[in-house]
Amino acid sequence: MATITVIGLGSMGMGMAQSLLRAGHVVHGLDISEARMAAFQAEGGAAGSVAEAAAASDVLVCVVLNAAQTREVLFGAGGAAAHLRPGAVILSCATIAPAEAREFAEVAAGRGLLYLDAPISGGAAKAAQGQLSIMASGAAEAFAAAGPALEAMAATVHELGAEPGAGSAMKAVNQLLAGVHIAAMGEAVALGISQGLDPARIVQVISASAGTSWMFENRAPHVVEGDYTPRSAVAIWPKDLGIVGGIAASAGLPVPMTETALAQFRAAVEAGDAQIDDAAVIRVYARAAGLSLPGES
Repeated sequence: MATITVIGLGSMGMGMAQSLLRAGHVVHGLDISEARMAAFQAEGGAAGSVAEAAAASDVLVCVVLNAAQTREVLFGAGGAAAHLRPGAVILSCATIAPAEAREFAEVAAGRGLLYLDAPISGGAAKAAQGQLSIMASGAAEAFAAAGPALEAMAATVHELGAEPGAGSAMKAVNQLLAGVHIAAMGEAVALGISQGLDPARIVQVISASAGTSWMFENRAPHVVEGDYTPRSAVAIWPKDLGIVGGIAASAGLPVPMTETALAQFRAAVEAGDAQIDDAAVIRVYARAAGLSLPGES
């Protein structure tokens, strides 16, 4: 069993920390929210400051929002990396650009640390079940050191080579599809509603038809239920699709579907829906057409 620190106890990080705890590891859970840390400690998580947790840990799992937060919590003033012992491994799970993953790997190596570029997919439910898909790249030594954590958190670990950045590139491909599919879900369900179709019936029929997708089947029920409790918030998509757009621009690759979906999520943010479930992108379409959605008067 390993001693592991998880930084970031949001919807994904909390589930990952719980999965590690279930597997028998000693797990420190750190977050800017004292309430989240207290809740995790009540489940059996270890207490301790950033310095104490990192110094005791073989593995550090960083599950924050973006590259700026990753840089700050790992390498900023008071960051965790300064307290890790040489040979410890960092699993960086945020969606970031491949160039940033390579930068962080170089900084970690300069401190005698291993680094695994390890973005995640699967959602909060699979995080809590230890059933994530992890797209990882890094040295063989980093994979070996991270093995106990990967085994507890993931159903599948996609090993994408020795060079950091490949994991983040694959995550960008995934996020392009996921973001476009969520926006397409909103557009399709709004179209059906505009034609007098019952939303629940739309979900039933399309889920059994060729036009379905995992995102449709996962997000459209939120619309039917009128429940926009944030499993994955709207605000994530301007960031992630923005990363996709930046990578594509550097490659000279046009990505018009990404740009269209990005515009819809930005419109949702501007309308005040940033912190609710990303299925709420359908409201952009509904407002434009004057449609009434389930749960709305």
